[in-house]
Amino acid sequence: MNDQDRCCSSDRATLRPDKIKSNLVSRLNRVEGQIRGIRGMVEKDVYCDDILNQIAAVQSALNAVGKMLLEGHMKSCVIERIQQGDSEVIDELLKTMNKLMK
Repeated sequence: MNDQDRCCSSDRATLRPDKIKSNLVSRLNRVEGQIRGIRGMVEKDVYCDDILNQIAAVQSALNAVGKMLLEGHMKSCVIERIQQGDSEVIDELLKTMNKLMK
């Protein structure tokens, strides 16, 4: 599967190779488990600093997922749309990156 086969901008879907999709899902499953763990820590009145450290770990894990998705998006969808003459994708990308960097 080449990069152009991965992005389908007309229907706003992105086909990802199974290996990449599996990696993303695994990472998100771990994040989900971490979130449940944080909820449990709050319910058990765990020390605030310990909870905050776990929140930082979750944010880092989500940032890693975001970086993976952003890289794939830029290497497939963005390039494809630029090659098709759609320069609006740059504005879309900048808005998305701005949201990610908040």
